[in-house]
Amino acid sequence: MTPFDIARSYIGTTEGPGPEDNPVIMEMYASVGHDWVEHDSVAWCAAFVGHCLENSGIKSTRKLTARSYLNWGIPIEIADAQQGDIGVIPRGSSSWQGHVFFIDRIEERWVWGLGGNQSDAVNIKRYPVSKLLGVRRAGNVAPVVALSIEVVQRKLKSLGYHEVGTIDGIVGPRTSAAILAFRNDNSLPLVPIIDVALTEALEHATPRAIVPTRSSGVPTDSRIITASNAQIGLGVIGAAGSVGSQIVPALAEAEHAQHVADRVFRLTGSDLWLSAALPWIGMAVFIGVVIYALRAKAARIDDHRQGRTL
Repeated sequence: MTPFDIARSYIGTTEGPGPEDNPVIMEMYASVGHDWVEHDSVAWCAAFVGHCLENSGIKSTRKLTARSYLNWGIPIEIADAQQGDIGVIPRGSSSWQGHVFFIDRIEERWVWGLGGNQSDAVNIKRYPVSKLLGVRRAGNVAPVVALSIEVVQRKLKSLGYHEVGTIDGIVGPRTSAAILAFRNDNSLPLVPIIDVALTEALEHATPRAIVPTRSSGVPTDSRIITASNAQIGLGVIGAAGSVGSQIVPALAEAEHAQHVADRVFRLTGSDLWLSAALPWIGMAVFIGVVIYALRAKAARIDDHRQGRTL
């Protein structure tokens, strides 16, 4: 959708009644980087225009001042203005004040503007053409290619936001948490969405900093480390026990056995070497358990220090 199409879809949106705030308008402030705004009574014509631009993939001025759009895009002669171009007119008594809107049409001495904060609502209203301070078009504002959810998840994980979870292309609770954490670290509006601001920040972001206490610490209450310690202890005890005990009774007692297999063991001498080897085999198994447990413990500690775990 074009910015004008998006703007048209908001026709009829009004400020909240009395002291209440319309959450749709509050989201407009946030989408252009001004989530600090507390009430929709703050002038929002520029927020409305910026919100529509950003949601169509075009970078706005990200300012709340209408006249900021006099330096946006490229200038257009009034006679060449088209539907969807941006118009700016003065408003108020100060030189910095103004009003910005999307041009719907120009008829003789009137310009019809589709804008926000026009009588506290989104509508189409006419203004004298003579009041136009300028008409701008997004000629030199390159469209932003939106990143897929999978790409965003991979970038977040590569930057150290491991709470993003599985790369599955779904904005679930874990991905939303990672997006909010990244936005907080990069002073972006705290909304769990993938917009132009997030996309640009991901392209230039540095890896997430890890606090010193974590980078050199050991995780507490870790079930993996607890289990690893138990396996290490069990393995050491088992290895010691294997060496000092007779794991397999002497197969030499096969002289009393009636089974053919027992006789084969006895005739081939397997009872002698097997009874001698099994304790060492048992010890090797227990040592393997210890080594595996040590590696699991070390990996868990490394994940903690690298910030890969919560």
